[in-house]
Amino acid sequence: MAGASFAGLAHRAAQREASVMVEKTINGPSPLTIHHLGEQVLRQPARRLSKVDHGVRQLCRHMLQTMYSAQGIGLAATQVGVHKQVLVIDLDPETPSTPPRVLINPEITAYGGSVDSREEGCLSIPDVYLNVVRPTVIEVRFMDELGRKHRLKADGLLSRCIQHEMDHLNGVLFVDRVQDGEALQRELHDHGFAVSAVHAVAEQGHGEEP
Repeated sequence: MAGASFAGLAHRAAQREASVMVEKTINGPSPLTIHHLGEQVLRQPARRLSKVDHGVRQLCRHMLQTMYSAQGIGLAATQVGVHKQVLVIDLDPETPSTPPRVLINPEITAYGGSVDSREEGCLSIPDVYLNVVRPTVIEVRFMDELGRKHRLKADGLLSRCIQHEMDHLNGVLFVDRVQDGEALQRELHDHGFAVSAVHAVAEQGHGEEP
């Protein structure tokens, strides 16, 4: 009896350690600081992880708490000054039971043939919203918080969010991809950001169809 009870406790403890789910609290405690456009830390590329361990899972939990507190749906480790290829996404932050996505060492292996232009915002550039052209469909491979390998075909908002967060891992922000120069200057000026902080990049290419 006592042995079985101990085994059950140990199993539940292992499950808790493996899970990265946290309470989805808006304006709650934020264990990490989100850096803003103009800070050089956002321009440093992230490094691939050789293994996924407790420390990585704890980073994911802190990133999720920080993201929920700031009312975001995606966050890359680069945004909080950690140069590791880790990103978290939750497109349903208002539903406590919906698990977030964790993508470690993400790599886009294919792009669809179509693109669309949609408005984007970023926790690193508060209150600035501008249209960005991106491929509509992508295929991405990555590891989850347990180090398991996955392949995912994503479209719509999930595809856009993954591409946006993966840009961060390469030191790119969404404003670097904005094609409407007038709107870009106006939005950044109105919200106190310097246009000189933008590093324009070429439009994302298209590869093999997923």
